[in-house]
Amino acid sequence: MVEIRELNNGVRLIMDRSEDVRSAAVGIWVGTGAASEREDLSGVSHYIEHMLFKGTEKRSARQIAEDVDRIGGVSNAFTGKEATCYYIKTLSSSMDKGVEILLDMITGSVFDEEEMDRERKVILEEIKMVQDSPDEDAMDRISELVNSGNAVGNSILGTPESLAGIDRNRIMEYFRAQYTRDSIVVAAAGNFDPDSLAAQIEEGLAVLPPSKEKPARERKPYVQGFDVRVRDIEQTHICLACPGISLADDRYYAMVLMNNIFGGSMSSRLFQNIREQRGLAYSVASMNSFASDSGFFNIYAGISHEKAEEAVEAIRYELNLLKEKGVTEDELAMAREQVKSSYIFGLENVNTRMFNLGKNKLLLDRYYDPDEVLASFDQVSRENIAEMADLLGAPEDFCAVAVTGKDLDLERMVKGC
Repeated sequence: MVEIRELNNGVRLIMDRSEDVRSAAVGIWVGTGAASEREDLSGVSHYIEHMLFKGTEKRSARQIAEDVDRIGGVSNAFTGKEATCYYIKTLSSSMDKGVEILLDMITGSVFDEEEMDRERKVILEEIKMVQDSPDEDAMDRISELVNSGNAVGNSILGTPESLAGIDRNRIMEYFRAQYTRDSIVVAAAGNFDPDSLAAQIEEGLAVLPPSKEKPARERKPYVQGFDVRVRDIEQTHICLACPGISLADDRYYAMVLMNNIFGGSMSSRLFQNIREQRGLAYSVASMNSFASDSGFFNIYAGISHEKAEEAVEAIRYELNLLKEKGVTEDELAMAREQVKSSYIFGLENVNTRMFNLGKNKLLLDRYYDPDEVLASFDQVSRENIAEMADLLGAPEDFCAVAVTGKDLDLERMVKGC
């Protein structure tokens, strides 16, 4: 049974309690991420996420880690385009202590300057790690390219230059401006006492500022772009992308099913036709990326340098075939069962339940009942899939990125000229 409370301190609390498990997961979701940042502060939300594990007025960084281990908990955090989440999973008997640790991190972190200098170096290594992973580099760059000029295209990690300019005063100023009670959702799933959790959150977050300004984000028109990055690597990694739909769009369910049919599973068209039948790629897939006000559709392929052009031509062929011929009833039925099964399997994990609750409440200010979600997938028709295929536009209008060991004319390949 899901319960939503608006606490007296302005924090929204959403809880999914179940007596059938002996664990609980709690996440503190903050409505700030890369999309909230100015260019000169690029990466600051992610920097703050790291720093909240680096010591509070009560605990050193080591003590935070030891206190989580002492209760057998698992704690972590992540930063996205629109949200930052700090979470912990514990046995039900230790949930109060786990929540106290999270609250201490959120409200008592000291942002020690020496720790900041050390952690800046850690993040710089993280940036290098992404650059050394050509598939991740291609994925990051395509997100920036397809969202060029828009806030959701901002880099999560930032750049060496932007990080160098973020000192303690600037990080504290950003923290105080963004970590406000009206921008926080606390999500919990599992076996716990709702009243005890509500009282703990009510008191624990009361010290944060009450509210912040939330300027509307203007959406600039899509502009096609290309980027080829030549490195000393043995494989070419290509991403093709175009604008999609937002997380709030009623056509979300049709878009998810279309993606599953096209390139989201091992039985999908991309995997079967491009990898299994033609042997053009070891890894090939499509995926959706959803934000609260926008989204994009992305296709990735890892291929040999010599097969890059043939693979792009094959992807273009599959996109055109999807638009011209649509999908079969059998494909739709199979995709529907795959997606529904994945959704239900996820609900059997308290962490996944907490993530679904927190993300939807923070970004969309609503809760999706599982029966509603399953019924929405059941209602998707072949005509709905065709509408989504048309929304993608022509393959020659897609953005494209290649991280490759051999220079190539990516624009010509995508446009087929």
